[in-house]
Amino acid sequence: CLNLPLTPPLGVTEPRISCSGELELKTTLRELVVYLIFLITLCLVTFGMVSTNMYYLNEVMSRLFLEQSSAEDHGIDFESIRNMADFWKFAEGPLLDGLSWDKWYGNTTSALQENTSHIYYENLLLGVAQVRQLKVRNNTCSIYPYFQNFTKDCYSTYHYIAEDKSDFGLKNGSEWKYTSARSLSPWYWGAAGFYSSGGFMFTLPKSKEESREKLEFLRQNGWLTRGTRVVFIDFSTYNANVNLFCIIRLVVEFPATGGAITSSRIYSVKLLRYISFYDYFLASCEIAFCLFIVTFIIQEMIEIKKLKMAYFRTVWNWLDLLLVAVSILAIGFNIYRTMAVSLLMEKLLSAENIYPDFYFLAFWQILYDNMIAVSVFFAFMKIFKYVSFNKTMTQLSSTLSRCAGNICGFAVMFFIIFFAYAQLGYLVFGPQVEDFSTFLNCIFSQFRIVLGDFNFQTIEVNSILGPIYFISFVFFVFFILLVGKNTHFCISSREELLGSVA
Repeated sequence: CLNLPLTPPLGVTEPRISCSGELELKTTLRELVVYLIFLITLCLVTFGMVSTNMYYLNEVMSRLFLEQSSAEDHGIDFESIRNMADFWKFAEGPLLDGLSWDKWYGNTTSALQENTSHIYYENLLLGVAQVRQLKVRNNTCSIYPYFQNFTKDCYSTYHYIAEDKSDFGLKNGSEWKYTSARSLSPWYWGAAGFYSSGGFMFTLPKSKEESREKLEFLRQNGWLTRGTRVVFIDFSTYNANVNLFCIIRLVVEFPATGGAITSSRIYSVKLLRYISFYDYFLASCEIAFCLFIVTFIIQEMIEIKKLKMAYFRTVWNWLDLLLVAVSILAIGFNIYRTMAVSLLMEKLLSAENIYPDFYFLAFWQILYDNMIAVSVFFAFMKIFKYVSFNKTMTQLSSTLSRCAGNICGFAVMFFIIFFAYAQLGYLVFGPQVEDFSTFLNCIFSQFRIVLGDFNFQTIEVNSILGPIYFISFVFFVFFILLVGKNTHFCISSREELLGSVA
């Protein structure tokens, strides 16, 4: 390469590849091969955490606890709860039927399984289930003076300041006393509020009959009150066939408007990582992944020291920093998760009549999976950095860079009109239509209108503004902004092409 002439030979119209260009090409190809090995290792680690069995397990549990009802309770299932009376019917009926599987195959009781419950014969109930409620204090809202003679009590919507933590009822058990939660316990974002992790709680005994007696006792002594805003039912199972924990949370909210709103969280996660031969192969991939991250950290530190502030002017360098940061968090969480599961299992084996808080781990495991999914996405995007030497591969980046100004200007104009229609839809249709009940729902509904996935009859609750809103939105946003802007881009590109040819 060093012996190449600086000028091309006589009769040669195209210059040879320069020495620096050839070295840069070889270096880029070498980095691409190393990065592909890292990407394959990352995919093995991340895809090894999920499986199709997770979906099937979630589906089985949701059908059992959300859709199943009992005949003696007049067909009450979880999703049909409308008031506190329905909640007690569900808790004393379908919930206990789903939790208590004390019969083995052939309708016989096994001596080894007499103190345990195997839901659908395959899912071991870990410990016991826990029921928890959050309340608000009386007189936490203001009553209009004209109505103060008709009503004396006032229970506001749930917020942490208005939460009632005082003892109530019989005051002789843990279910009547407030229990604080640990600091890292996640709050629950429900339909009517954002709920803390403390509350008044109790556990259901192993025996089905004892659980029914306890629920009946609490119902008769008024455990649920007017101040109750939400009730959580938490329990966990383990399926040894597929090595999956299923963490289930059933939530019944009692908003200040009256009635009840139901929701649920069912997480199937793999908390015990190293059991089978394939798991140990994934462990070796995790070790290789850690070595890659250490190498990348050293490389980025050298580049920062060499380039100083110029390092942060490149988008690819910011992407490298993002991948390294997310990877460090993932490694730290893996270590913490392994230690926390070991401690929980030791506690569970020592006393089986307790509630094991696997929801805490499952919540952070899901966030961790989401974080890793985003990092894998950006890791694939980084491949464009190493294939930029190819002319075909650079067409997309050059096209986006040339029209970046037009795209930003169009985005500003588009979202001004888009958000104007969103606030109009929220104010006009919000009280009657679910798709417009919140400002965020309005935004998603308008994107569905643009894609043609919308039920026009829902906004006919307002016979005048409904059609005007829909027709004008489709006309301005779809025909004027989207179609018109695409035509403008085509004309501009054609003019630029003709200018470059000329």
